[in-house]
Amino acid sequence: MSDFPTPDELFARPFFFCGIGGSGMLPLAQILHGRGARVEGSDRSRDQGRTPEKFAALEAAGMGLHPQDGSGIVSPEQILVASAAVEDTVPEVVRATELGCLRMTRAELLSILFNTSGAGIAVAGTSGKSTVTGMLGWIMHAAGRDPTVMNGAVMKNFVGPARPFASALVGGQSIFVSEVDESDGSIALYRPAVGVLLNVSLDHKSMEELRQLFGDYIGRSRIAAINADDPEALQLLPCANEVITFGIAQEKAQIGVVPGSIAESPTRLAALVVDRHDGSEHPLRLAMPGQHNLANALAAIAGAAAAGVPVAVAVKALAGFRGLARRFDIVGTSPSGITVIDDFGHNPEKCAATLRTLKAHPGRVIAFFQPHGYGPLRQMGHELAETFARELGPDDITILCDPVYYGGTVDRSEGSERIVRMIEDAGGLADYVADRSDCGDLIVSIARPGDRIVVMGARDDTLSEFAASILVRLS
Repeated sequence: MSDFPTPDELFARPFFFCGIGGSGMLPLAQILHGRGARVEGSDRSRDQGRTPEKFAALEAAGMGLHPQDGSGIVSPEQILVASAAVEDTVPEVVRATELGCLRMTRAELLSILFNTSGAGIAVAGTSGKSTVTGMLGWIMHAAGRDPTVMNGAVMKNFVGPARPFASALVGGQSIFVSEVDESDGSIALYRPAVGVLLNVSLDHKSMEELRQLFGDYIGRSRIAAINADDPEALQLLPCANEVITFGIAQEKAQIGVVPGSIAESPTRLAALVVDRHDGSEHPLRLAMPGQHNLANALAAIAGAAAAGVPVAVAVKALAGFRGLARRFDIVGTSPSGITVIDDFGHNPEKCAATLRTLKAHPGRVIAFFQPHGYGPLRQMGHELAETFARELGPDDITILCDPVYYGGTVDRSEGSERIVRMIEDAGGLADYVADRSDCGDLIVSIARPGDRIVVMGARDDTLSEFAASILVRLS
């Protein structure tokens, strides 16, 4: 990290983002642009004509966009921001190497901004990071703390005509709220004032690696907010310097819920939050369903408390939290009573949380799942199959298409067919249809009044268009 320029030196140089439309790149580009840096970029999705409205919004904001052919790299002064997974043969990387441009990963750049802010509030864990980051950002904003927020999802509270894709909020430099990622090990780069830990479960790395990464993260945080309901997270309590615990079931959690106070509908949730530091109770109302979102709210309240925001202020702010795009995002209900939901679920824990929320209320579930890559499917395919088979009932159905694939050298020998077989072997009902558009035809043909159709997957913004198209056809 010491080889990189200081923040002041960074902002004086132009940036070029390879994959500027990606969920991790877009908010970082927005923050840099909002702080006065010159930002340009390219994206394979733009070249292929996907999500044109997103790229039009970036251009309207004043960011220069180029084809992904290397033509946007013109000066050795430019800093190339590219994922560590971007191959050296990508034209921007080739051209940047020829010119001697500085290359940084997204995480390296983000960690510099985070670590040099007045106080960095980090949100880590296998599932729920984006939602809790959005909640924390909204709490800090409502409390008048003028935060800068870096998120992997569009935060509906901050969307406006000038910010249709608000996955970032550009505020002051004293508070920086960001989700931090363990999947590539980059969580090791961050030094949080407040480190929130939501959960520890299988995703991209082995459990042994995750325990080490998250334990070190807790140890680097000045104060940690830890989920006492998650056994793996709770085991890391000795790593903390100072700690606030939160949880629904754990009676000793410092930020908790009064037993018997939870009330839930298909679209909302209410509970009585208790601050066991002083015994005070605070009525919480959320415009989103699911006990996992109650756990997310407790995490945000605990994280805010660790940053000096009173629990009462945090709870009141969350009543106005409008949620995130593609996080149990209700697209609409057809005239015949079929509801379509757009959701980011892509690992076992995220999928389970969404399916449990759906199954808490009557009605058949049609779960469409587009795997977010061949590699992740090999890593967690068995656990995904178990999740769909376990969480769904005999009348529900899971439909899979081929994994998302944008090119490259990844091994594609094992695909969605294997997952469908494992779901069926575990007693679930599943179907494999290779092409996504054909899946849409199947879903529309079998849907009946009272069904909930959930479109699940990551790394593909066109899934939202797919969900919307299903609702249109049903209407």
